[in-house]
Amino acid sequence: MSGYKRMRRQHQKQLIALENRLKAEMDEHRLRLQKELETHANNTYIELERLAKRHSAQTDKEMKSVAAEERRIQQQIVAQQKKELTTFLENQKKEYRLCKDKIKEEMSEDPGTPKEEKQERLSRHKETIQRSQAEEEAHLLAQQRLVYDRSCRALKRRSLVRKQEFEQEQLREELNKKRTQKEMEHALMIRQDESTQDMERRQLQMLQKLRIELMRLQHQTELENQEEYNGRRQRELHRKHTLEQRQQPRNLKVPGTFSFKLCGYLVS
Repeated sequence: MSGYKRMRRQHQKQLIALENRLKAEMDEHRLRLQKELETHANNTYIELERLAKRHSAQTDKEMKSVAAEERRIQQQIVAQQKKELTTFLENQKKEYRLCKDKIKEEMSEDPGTPKEEKQERLSRHKETIQRSQAEEEAHLLAQQRLVYDRSCRALKRRSLVRKQEFEQEQLREELNKKRTQKEMEHALMIRQDESTQDMERRQLQMLQKLRIELMRLQHQTELENQEEYNGRRQRELHRKHTLEQRQQPRNLKVPGTFSFKLCGYLVS
């Protein structure tokens, strides 16, 4: 009986040792999966940071390009308007000289007009021409300013549209990147869950297999003990029966002989 108890204790120790080993294996497995998730999260963070930096650099480059294009177009407009103004002023000067010469010619054809009157008339014509030309110049400058302002607003509007389209494109790229990372994380978690379930099934099978084996050994030991006990009891009963037979009187051991003697005695 002590051997059977010792075997039960050994079996219990084997089960506890296997359970502890499997628990340590599962803990290590879960720790490895956790590190794998953390590594994936860190890589995702690094990639998103790298993408954000690249987007920032692209945005700065794009904005610089847009600003340079705005300045170039504005400079072209200013140069064109300056050229137009120069041509306009030259034409005014030519027109002023022609008008002046024409007035002088008209005055020279009228010798009866006093010189002071001619000078006064010439001065009035000059003032009229200069005032008219000044108004035309102011009108041209106002038109140029209006064109310049409209062009600047159009450039600014186009720049804002380009910036918005550029930012939307970057946002789509970022969202696609995040969606891809989430899909990868989801696939990783599914794979980890499947591997954990596989390990749990394998560990349960190992425990079940060991329990069945230990139970088989236990039943076999119980059967052997029972057979040994039965054999021992049979031997004990056989010895007891043999001893009882030896202790009986001799005349009770062989009934046939007793009857023969009794008959013989009667005969004689």
